[in-house]
Amino acid sequence: MKADSKIYVAGHRGLVGSAIVRALRAQGFDNLLLRSSEELDLRDSATTARFLDAERPEYVFLAAARVGGIMANYRYPVDFLQDNLAIQGNVIAGAFKANVRRLLFLGSSCIYPKHAPQPLQERHLLTGSLEPTNRSYALAKIAGIELCWGYNRQFGARFLAVMPTNLYGPGDNYHPENSHVIPSLIRKFHEAKIARASSVSVWGTGRPRREFLHSDDLADACLFLMSLPDGRFDSLLGADEHATGVFEPPLINIGVGEDMSIAELAEAVRQVTGYTGRIEFDVSKPDGTPRKLLDVSRMHRLGWRAKAGLRQGLESAYRDFLSRLD
Repeated sequence: MKADSKIYVAGHRGLVGSAIVRALRAQGFDNLLLRSSEELDLRDSATTARFLDAERPEYVFLAAARVGGIMANYRYPVDFLQDNLAIQGNVIAGAFKANVRRLLFLGSSCIYPKHAPQPLQERHLLTGSLEPTNRSYALAKIAGIELCWGYNRQFGARFLAVMPTNLYGPGDNYHPENSHVIPSLIRKFHEAKIARASSVSVWGTGRPRREFLHSDDLADACLFLMSLPDGRFDSLLGADEHATGVFEPPLINIGVGEDMSIAELAEAVRQVTGYTGRIEFDVSKPDGTPRKLLDVSRMHRLGWRAKAGLRQGLESAYRDFLSRLD
């Protein structure tokens, strides 16, 4: 990408999209194409196609999606499946017709089977059953990977899917029911501190293990990938399995390569927020996937590693939460 390249960030107000915009601007990319969901409904195929045809961006970061935690995924499976299929299908198809040079599709580590070997490698995709609580969302993201793969094989497109681990950071969703684990815990512990509650209830047993990546690190990784020389970028775009006999989808994991238990995470958030009460685990609530640790060796071989430590990242996330309360 060049400094004056026209770059479309779909979902620029979300956790991931806003981090990508910050990173682009910090590196001198100023020709950014940004539209809110109120200005452009990406679920509408005709509207999305007209927009991309008129604007003709050179590069697209597809970070727009319906997202949420375990409860939201469980309660609204139709919304998560239909909305995400529509958004990604419309943007990917429109980007191809608009002759976009490169597209980066943001997925999720939930695409991998519930009981896949750890750490999760890209080749584990489609090797087993998914976690039921977020199956609709995972299936939509898997369809997005397949769509990128199809455009690459059938038409010679250059569409790459990235699978980040669990994310957190500035601009997160702190809704009491529909948020992911870190923003949910930040809100719970803060409100318990203000109310001087004796305990905080955390879903599940506390035993599942998760990996957490700061959104600014993800944005840095995305720009790193989109700035790779042609040969190195094209080597990530998957292969024709029928011709090569190798299952090689156009996706790459992004994470830190280390995980922790939910109990350990809860204790870290408790300390960052300054809450002094007890942590109680509600074992009547689902744990979700037992463990999700990504194999990030391919990113390491390319020369990229995450920088933010968890304590530092949690402190910045808590400051963001407090500023949004104000």
